[in-house]
Amino acid sequence: MEQLKCKTVNCRHNLKCHCNAGVIGMDEKGRCMTKMKRPGGALEQTFAELEAADDMLSDAPAIVQCDADCIYNRERKCTATSILVKDKLFKTACMTRIKQ
Repeated sequence: MEQLKCKTVNCRHNLKCHCNAGVIGMDEKGRCMTKMKRPGGALEQTFAELEAADDMLSDAPAIVQCDADCIYNRERKCTATSILVKDKLFKTACMTRIKQ
């Protein structure tokens, strides 16, 4: 995985659009199952991003486990070179997913 850009709000793994979770899990509908709400909500995320130095941001996780029906899914692992994850109305989802 070369790049994972995360545009979620109120996730403790997200820092300046970088996901610092070691493994990302996507369900059969392409929803991010790794998202964990911050105890202080979106306001806490804003403060964390203001305090974070750019050199402390992690690269994309090595493994994205995926159960979705997608052209990038190979044996439950994502093979896309880049992934965009962002909030939708009621879920956080992979926007890179292309159904087979």
